[in-house]
Amino acid sequence: MFKKKIMAGFAVFMGAMWLCTVISKSYYTTKLPVVSTATPEEKYIEHIVEADGIVVEGGSQAVNALGGLRVSEVSVQIGDRVEEGDELFRIDLEDLREIMAEKQSQISKLQLQINAILENQELARQKKELDEKRAREDYDAAARQKDTEVGRAAEQYAQAMEDLEDAIYGDTDGLSDEEIEDRMNGLGEEEQERLKDALQSAAYAEADAKLERDNAMRDAQRAVEDTLLPENADASLAVAREEVGLLQRDLADYQEVLNQEGIVFAETAGMVTGIYVEAGSRVPDSAAMMLTDDAIPCQFKVILDKEQRKYVGYGDEASVKLDGSGREIEVTVDYISESQTMPGSYETLISLSKDGDSGSGKWIPGLSGVLRRVERGEKYRCCISPHAVYYTTDNRTFVYVLRQREGILGEEYYVEEVNVKVLDENENWVAIEPGAIDTESRIIDYSDKEIEKGDVVRWIE
Repeated sequence: MFKKKIMAGFAVFMGAMWLCTVISKSYYTTKLPVVSTATPEEKYIEHIVEADGIVVEGGSQAVNALGGLRVSEVSVQIGDRVEEGDELFRIDLEDLREIMAEKQSQISKLQLQINAILENQELARQKKELDEKRAREDYDAAARQKDTEVGRAAEQYAQAMEDLEDAIYGDTDGLSDEEIEDRMNGLGEEEQERLKDALQSAAYAEADAKLERDNAMRDAQRAVEDTLLPENADASLAVAREEVGLLQRDLADYQEVLNQEGIVFAETAGMVTGIYVEAGSRVPDSAAMMLTDDAIPCQFKVILDKEQRKYVGYGDEASVKLDGSGREIEVTVDYISESQTMPGSYETLISLSKDGDSGSGKWIPGLSGVLRRVERGEKYRCCISPHAVYYTTDNRTFVYVLRQREGILGEEYYVEEVNVKVLDENENWVAIEPGAIDTESRIIDYSDKEIEKGDVVRWIE
């Protein structure tokens, strides 16, 4: 009987202990972080790029008008569609006529200057002819005079020579040599010296006359040559005529504007994308307006960041969906390059067809839309949720793997930290290099509390 009581008491004790254990374990378990897991899957890592963009003109054309004319009225606004021959803006005709009158006045003044220059040139020509004529007359007169003087000096020299010979020799006909020598000896020395001096003076006079003649003729020749020299170069006539020509061309251009009643028309069809004139202002020397060039298809322009650039390249196929359009348009990337104004970003251009379905029958510059490109990527054996991957500041990547072990209260689940290498990723999946984990690993992808390596957790399958 006593033994039965002991056995009954022990059973009650053991039951109480079991109950306490269950209660303790249940209480302990409720305090643990609750986690869920997933095993790696085999997946293709797709990359979807979506970027906002805008339609821009494929080409543009400038509307030019005569610079300096005052604008009286602008007939279009940015975004307006114009056809060939449509009115763009008007010129103030009263101001135009004033400019033309001023140009004509300038031409008249220049013409007076040209006439004066031509008259002065004619007078200068006549004077030059007269100077040449007189110089030649002076040359001829000097030649006659100096030749005469040289001739007279030569005659004087000849006469002196004859006087000397007559005094010395006289008439020697019939005289012997002894008689001629006696006559010479009979002529006094003083008379001989006088006659010789006279001959020498005549010789000097002849030489001086010739030298004077040569100098006079040289000077006269130079005077003639001076009259034949060309006049100093003078570009005033050419400059004045050039200015008149320019003014006359301006007048012809202004007259053409006047003939069109000051209206500036569109030469080709397009959309107005820039207006650089306003009523009361003057037309600039550069473009007055800018129009799109309908001959060149519009383009869709997108700015991609560095990450998006990895999956979009030249020649890639993509799609564009424009605001107001119910369908996507299949396109090809025509141009991609790093932006000059936004370093680190990439400017992407996509040609659109000449005629598009954007709700109005044509592409409209300024219309916004979205570029979308899907790249299927590679197939990876171990892919997990991005929520299961952790990145550290020292460029380490790890996941938490659920492990099982024997604890104080029996079997329990704990967290093990495993370093991994990421091969590829998108917003839905991360591809992990096999090895550290495999397709049987239970990767923790959710926890209701913050967990760390070694923490005991409660697993919900």
